[in-house]
Formats: sequence, C-alpha cells, structure tokens
Amino acid sequence: MMKKVLALLSVCLLVFGLAGNVMAFNPDSADGITFYEMRDQFGEVPNIETELRLGAVAKAFENEYWRTLRTGYEAMEEKLNNKGMDVEIDVRAAQGENDEQGQLSIVQNMINNEYSALLLSPISDGNLVPGVESANEKGIPVVNVNDGIIENAPNYVGPRAIQNGELAAEWISEKLNGEGEVAIVVGMPKAFAARQRTIGFENWMEENAPGIDIVERQNADWDRLKAMDLANIWLKTHPNLKAIFCNNDTMALGVQEAVNNAGKDILVVGVDGIGEAYDSIRNGEMDATIDSFPFYKAQVAVEATLRVMGGQDIPRVVWTPQALIDSSNVDASAEEIIDWKDPEF
Repeated sequence: MMKKVLALLSVCLLVFGLAGNVMAFNPDSADGITFYEMRDQFGEVPNIETELRLGAVAKAFENEYWRTLRTGYEAMEEKLNNKGMDVEIDVRAAQGENDEQGQLSIVQNMINNEYSALLLSPISDGNLVPGVESANEKGIPVVNVNDGIIENAPNYVGPRAIQNGELAAEWISEKLNGEGEVAIVVGMPKAFAARQRTIGFENWMEENAPGIDIVERQNADWDRLKAMDLANIWLKTHPNLKAIFCNNDTMALGVQEAVNNAGKDILVVGVDGIGEAYDSIRNGEMDATIDSFPFYKAQVAVEATLRVMGGQDIPRVVWTPQALIDSSNVDASAEEIIDWKDPEF
C-alpha cells in the first residue's frame, strides 16, 4: 500500500513540474491533428510572395538532437527558396540547456528586429512566455516547436511526448515478459517532455504490466555524466535491475557506459533518435530509442508556420511522427519508417 502511495505522489510531483508549474494547456491531450491529417485537410501550402525572415530558437546545440533540428530548418529553407520563395530561417540556440535567460534574450532580439514569425523550443515551460507575449502584441506568429510548452503560443508542433514513454514501456515489458525491476532517468523536471515521458512510462506499466516494479526514478537534467553516476549507484543497490528508461538519448548513452563498465546485461532505452544512439544500437549496446525525427519535425514546423501566415485556420496542435527504433529497424530509412513526403505548394 505504501509503495502505491509513494508512486502516486511521485507522479503528482512530476505533473506539477516539481516546482509548482500548473499548465492549463497540454498538447498531448489537446484536440490536435497529425501532420498527415493537416495535409489531407488543408491541401497545398500557401505561397507567401513577400520576403520572409523566420526566427527559429532551439534549446542548445551541445545536444545532437537540437543540431539535427537546425539541419531540418536549413533543409526546408533550401527547399522553399528552390520553389521561388524568398525565405531566410535564422536558427539560434542558448549557450546551454540551463540558460533560460539567454534563450529569452535571443527571442526578444528577434522580436525587436521584426522577424516575420518565430518557431520556439523553450528550455522550460515558462522562460519564453514574456517574449511570446511581446510577439503576440506585435502580431508576429509564434509556433511552439516540441518542448517545453509555451502556454500563450498560438500554435504547437511536436510529437505526443506521453507516447514516448508508452512506446518504451511496452517494448521493455515485452522483452522482460512483464516481470522485473526497472528504473527511470528523468530529464529536467521543469521540462514538459520529461514529465510526460515519465508519466507515460509509469502509467503504461501500471495499467498493463503489474509484474514490473519501478524501483528508482531520479532526474539527471539531460546530462550524460549525471545519468552515468545514477546508473553506477543503481547497479550496486539493485542487483536484479533489468531495464533503465531514460528521458533522452544523451542520458541513455551515459547509462549504457555504466552498464558496460559493470559488465551487466540490462536493457537501456532512450528517446530522441540521435545518431550516436543509432550507432550504439548497431553495436549491440543501447537496446532502443524513441525517434521523433527532428530533421523532419523542423520541416513540419516551418510548413505549419507558412500555413498560418497564409491564412489557413489549422488546429492549434499538429502532432509529428515518432517510432521505436531497435535492432530490427535501425538500418531502415526515416522516410520509409514515417512515410515522409515533401508538402505540395
């Protein structure tokens, strides 16, 4: 009974961000559509004939995930200009994934320089709210890309973060035949994705795999070394540990290093689908990752932004694709996995 009470308390703390953050807007449960449905319902992307300067702000380029998102923005810029549009996408990021004020300063500078639209991936659920308030007042379109959540942003584009955890839980449960001890490495508790990925994992296990016992749950703030240190402790205190789910691949790679050093056979699953995680899976180390395909997510975000600017009344939330990657599909192309096609203009 006490274990269930503690588990419920932990979930509640995650929902409130461990810091009193209460969100009225949750894109995971909102009335949204997939990007496939967006294309089916709204057809071709409007051709904006004026010169456009879009400001895209990521978290930090120290993480390969955000570098890949930048590459996706750059690819979309080239595609648009090849179609005769005059588009510049200025992609910037904070100095680190804790530099909330620095990221806000980038956004404010873009607003002051009257960028045509903003595509923002905030570090936390609150740090870019003042900037978006200013953008809204000036009539600059804002699209919240991925995470955290900007409650006053008119549009959101990204995957259902809760499904990241659900996919990981289902895969781990199948591999363990529904029995065994597992642990969770949480990202930054203030980040929407960290909370939702953890809740999705825990809820799926509770509802579908009562024989799975979640014995540890601690945050490592998206940091590889912190995650490795946690794993080193857990491997000693829980000799029967069978799997570790990490809220992103950077932390999963740190956990995998600890597992390798200990000579253990423990399932390690991450989220993001970065190249190093793919290589680790190919090498028989990391077992799986949930890829949300940031290269294509960036392109969907730009597409949605152009639809908004062209007067299309798309829903507030557009979900982008994701898939679990393991040894069975690690060498398949992303285009094949998500059935990617460029939009029609």
